[in-house]
Amino acid sequence: MAPVIFENARLFDGVTARCREGMSVSVIDKRIGDVRPDRIEGSDARRVDVGGRTLMPGLIDLHIHAYASSVNDLHVEQAGVAYNTAHAARMLGHALDCGFTTVRDIGGGDRSLATAIADGLIRAPRFFYAGRIISMTGGHGDLRPVHVRRHDPGLCQCGEAGVLSVIADGVDECVKAAREELRQGAHCIKIMGSGGVTSPADPIWMNQYREDEIRAIVGECRERRTYVSSHCHGAEAIRRSVDFGVRVIEHGTLIDPETATHVARSGAFVVPTMATIYALMEEGAALGLPPVSQEKVKIVYAAALAGLEHMRAAGVKIGFGTDLLGDTYVRQCQEFTIRRQVFEPIEILRQATSISAEILDREGELGCIAPGAAADLIVVDGDPLADISLLAAQGRNLSLIMRDGAIIKDRL
Repeated sequence: MAPVIFENARLFDGVTARCREGMSVSVIDKRIGDVRPDRIEGSDARRVDVGGRTLMPGLIDLHIHAYASSVNDLHVEQAGVAYNTAHAARMLGHALDCGFTTVRDIGGGDRSLATAIADGLIRAPRFFYAGRIISMTGGHGDLRPVHVRRHDPGLCQCGEAGVLSVIADGVDECVKAAREELRQGAHCIKIMGSGGVTSPADPIWMNQYREDEIRAIVGECRERRTYVSSHCHGAEAIRRSVDFGVRVIEHGTLIDPETATHVARSGAFVVPTMATIYALMEEGAALGLPPVSQEKVKIVYAAALAGLEHMRAAGVKIGFGTDLLGDTYVRQCQEFTIRRQVFEPIEILRQATSISAEILDREGELGCIAPGAAADLIVVDGDPLADISLLAAQGRNLSLIMRDGAIIKDRL
């Protein structure tokens, strides 16, 4: 791969609030080489004149479900491998075109999909995956309607794995389930720590898993030098998950000020997912979201922005996620404009770059522009630090996208 030198760039490095003008950045062997204010020599390099546009790290979405082909989880289980994979290819290609050069599939993504991406069979961002989510019976991963007694294929499979989750009860089953996902290459493990929107039998406020079960899964992840992420809406579920060793909270929608302060002091992260809440409120019924889930969406929608405000006030470290299901995947970029109601552009940009890289344990490698970092870059037509909506236009304001040193889109 020939070296590339970007010149005349307005540089956002993923951290610094003030962009440097007239910068040059070299890319050699899929890595960033020099970053300097003057010309970088290299006779065999392709030179790209950025023309004063903003050169910044590729975006990171920490909460996707590539196989989630419907807003109705039961339909996902019954759709079949081919259909769900086709949806994954469409969704991941769209994410890449929007400037997301890294995603974390936090429920369902697997080694097969990761290998297809690595082998170039699917256009996609850099792909991290958590395998199947571990859920207790009656938890957010248990998809049986309340009148169904037994575990059936296509609903949920006790001791086996469905598309998105696996049911495990008690310490021994939890340990076995975590070990199995880690054996298959999961980068982290996700558990269901509270009730959720799309499951039929668990109230949003419900705490899920006992302390010994959560600590057992956390222990397995520590032995693999990775972490546990916990689906949590309610404040009590968030607090107990963090206290039991969970490193990342997904959603955190109903957090209160006291819990936000507790999370900040613990050093744990939260990955809010606002785009899916708005999408399900506005389109859920038309797309087949069950009535019981429509009522749950109203609960989280009413509190979601206040939750972001509590996190910001407490100084919680916040990552960037969207959690879009089925046909709502096209709303991925809306996460920027929703967060704008609470955060300044620089805060959102850090959330979508350097902080999300820290959550992935890839600090200094992803989400930044620095010597030695991976060459995942985008060129924005304009200044996203002044107008974050430039990133909310489905990639239309991106002149160039580079993933792993390869140019995916080039209007320059």
